[in-house]
Amino acid sequence: MSNWDPVLLLSQIFSMQTLHYLTLSVIVPPLLATFAESSSLNYEGGAASVGMIMDWRQMAGQPTVIGMPIGERWWAWSGGRKVGYGQKEDQWDGRMDPMRGWIIAFCWVVACSADIYYLYKLIRRPRLILDFALTLVFNHLVLTTYYSAAIPTSLFFWLVLLGGAVLTIIVAEQLCVKREMSEGLTVLPVRADDLQVEEMEMGELLPRTD
Repeated sequence: MSNWDPVLLLSQIFSMQTLHYLTLSVIVPPLLATFAESSSLNYEGGAASVGMIMDWRQMAGQPTVIGMPIGERWWAWSGGRKVGYGQKEDQWDGRMDPMRGWIIAFCWVVACSADIYYLYKLIRRPRLILDFALTLVFNHLVLTTYYSAAIPTSLFFWLVLLGGAVLTIIVAEQLCVKREMSEGLTVLPVRADDLQVEEMEMGELLPRTD
């Protein structure tokens, strides 16, 4: 008999996606604020911007705003309006910060490592680990494509996503299998009541000799 429960399945998918993004939202902003170049970061919304997680171009190191040279100024356009320019030394000069993509990629791998624990606790079954891990990646691809209005074309982005998924699947499956094997080998002591019932049943099955 099937134990398929759509409500439980959807709640597990939602929980995994939420925990993954929650982990990213905790580790991405402080690392970007500490190690990324500040002027371009501020012009694109700051370290706590949703786009740092949801826009695949941030990880790929591709521009998300258009820099237009007007005289000696670099105007930054986003959403059809000017958000800043790079005339002064401490302002954005139109160049991308390569460190930002590496930081976001590192944070993604860390979040995938945290997903191992979430899968181990929430999903538990080894045969479901692959499905949930790939579902998380697929949902992110849909969301990041919608957010950026562009299909991911960066090889680096795809390698990070697939590498994180492989790490999550292999380790989480091994941990779940190990737990199931240890739980399956647990030997329970035989109770006296069970022993008496078994003896009575065996006595009824034995043929009578009188």
